[in-house]
Amino acid sequence: MKTDPDALKILHAGALRKPIKECIHILWEKYPGLKVELDYAGSRACARAVAEGKVVDVIALADYKVFNDILIPKFVDTSFVFATDQMVLAFDEFSTDSHKINEQNWMDVLLGNNSIKYARSDHRLDPCGYRTLMLWQLAEDYYRRPGLYNLLENNWSNLYPKSLDLAVALMEGKIDYGFEYLSVAKQMNLQYILFPPEINLSDPRFAGFYARAKVIIEGNYPGLETEITGAPIEFAVAIPKNSNQKELAQEFIDILTGPRGEEILEQNGLIPC
Repeated sequence: MKTDPDALKILHAGALRKPIKECIHILWEKYPGLKVELDYAGSRACARAVAEGKVVDVIALADYKVFNDILIPKFVDTSFVFATDQMVLAFDEFSTDSHKINEQNWMDVLLGNNSIKYARSDHRLDPCGYRTLMLWQLAEDYYRRPGLYNLLENNWSNLYPKSLDLAVALMEGKIDYGFEYLSVAKQMNLQYILFPPEINLSDPRFAGFYARAKVIIEGNYPGLETEITGAPIEFAVAIPKNSNQKELAQEFIDILTGPRGEEILEQNGLIPC
């Protein structure tokens, strides 16, 4: 795709699609003729694209650790955490057994009916994917259900590149349930079950418990693996070193992290930091 050298280029995690677009509308109030090019993918896929030479002015990811793992200090000087979120189990009114699933029995419902299709995003590309695996590990301890992680991991129906794709699959009826961010579930008007704070990766008070969960993913080079440790969810934003529009990029970030941006984040199910 041919890009405009004068456009503001923003690359972001799929979960941030709606709030990013709404913040752009605020920027357009000051610069009505400004061209903006938006691209999105799973956070690790976004980071790898920048590391491989993709030129963008703003990069916003669903996990600040991805910056540390892939981009800092070679491609980005520093990142700024601007919001938090939590994991939920999303579904809609037509999902199989949606009338009886709840916070306590969700695992029995998912595993007890062979016709139920549940899915997650790809842990190799998207933090929502590896956070789902962490949630399953923590749930095994929290509910005192030995073997629960393996049961859940052996019965999922499909992988999606990012959390937004997972939500779309739910809306289209391709799956019954998806392990999602609360923000995405709210943005897409999906129903959802809240998990206890001990396992939903939202509460700093349980950071020590979250750290029990660990996921191994493919590292930055073939044959290299990276271990990711469970931690409270934190979304972060940065200006890459190769940005051609650093001043405009900073103006956009000031909107995202300012009073109007915080209001947008809250309306979209995120908690501003």
